[in-house]
Amino acid sequence: MIPQQYLDMLGAKSVIRTLSEWAAARGAEIGYDNVFDYSLGNPSVPCPPQFTETMIHLLRTARPVELHGYSPSLGIASVRAAVAESLNRRFGMNYGPEHIFMASGAAGAIAHALRCVANPGEEVVVMAPFFPEYKPYIEGAGLKLHIVPPRVEDFQVDLAAFEAALGPQTAAVLINTPNNPSGAAYSSETLTSMADILKRASAKYGRHIFLISDEPYREILFGGRQINYPAKFYDDTLTCYSFSKSLSLPGERIGYVAVNPAAEQADKMVPVCGQISRGTGHNCPPSIIQLAVAQCLELTSDLSVYEKNMELIYAELKRLGFTVVKPDGTFYIFPKALEEDSNAFCQKATRYDLVLVPGDTFGCPGYFRMAYCIDTDKVRRSFAALERFVHEEYRR
Repeated sequence: MIPQQYLDMLGAKSVIRTLSEWAAARGAEIGYDNVFDYSLGNPSVPCPPQFTETMIHLLRTARPVELHGYSPSLGIASVRAAVAESLNRRFGMNYGPEHIFMASGAAGAIAHALRCVANPGEEVVVMAPFFPEYKPYIEGAGLKLHIVPPRVEDFQVDLAAFEAALGPQTAAVLINTPNNPSGAAYSSETLTSMADILKRASAKYGRHIFLISDEPYREILFGGRQINYPAKFYDDTLTCYSFSKSLSLPGERIGYVAVNPAAEQADKMVPVCGQISRGTGHNCPPSIIQLAVAQCLELTSDLSVYEKNMELIYAELKRLGFTVVKPDGTFYIFPKALEEDSNAFCQKATRYDLVLVPGDTFGCPGYFRMAYCIDTDKVRRSFAALERFVHEEYRR
């Protein structure tokens, strides 16, 4: 018999995926170019040519068994060493290969990190707005989700609410910076204050409360900003990364967990991740992709299109009277809807072939997300539909 928890999940499918499917079906009717689909965060720029060239070179020169055989359970040693060296060079850390675990994208990294630092029944704190899949990730590990309300004026952290959320059952805090869906990148002041709060709470409750930092958008920052690397601020940090966005490789499912060497039991974390793999059925990301990304660690796709799209959309939203915080990075923007019910707002938008995602699914009712990883020409063409929607439905 199918377990009831999974049957229940059928009735609570991803809103983002549901809207994306609607957009595809509508596109089959009227042509997808005429559907302004801002639903899915799927990179719209190609991977760098160097990655393709690296793959071709590997296929031509490396032994097939090396490329297509199982990798070691913790990842290929040379790849782990290359990741550690890159992080040390970029962020002033002191990782060794023993602190790096190769995983199937950020989702696989988070699945391991959660199980590495929390026992079933314990709590994981997240800040709204947050990526909706955190809920099944956390609950699938037998943990409880505790949500901190959003600070909507800038989408930094409500520090008082954050401190109040920590308790004796808190095992970990899961953050995402730059953030999906708001585009906000946590400031050094925010991260310093969070670290101080976590240290106090850890001392108060007699346990190390871990920070799990989900960073797939780390390279997508605007205005010349530099990322504040959370593991530099707090010792007990596990960094979860994916190459899906930086190299435009979401289909390759490759990422890693990086354990701060100063974390409690840091020497055991990566071997424990290997044992978690045994229990979850995750066993080694593809060898050829590990070897290829190791040669492209500090490359990115041409990410400039995302900043260009953001500037266009932000200006248009402001012109039409929306309340919106300008993103620091990612390829998302998170405006306030023009009515309290963002689900109703987004449903009305579909009448104009605009596909927007309601903020309720991100733990922030009354807002909506636009994923602007689409062609710039389509962004511009969507403005006529957006203006008509706002005028006809809200008389603005």
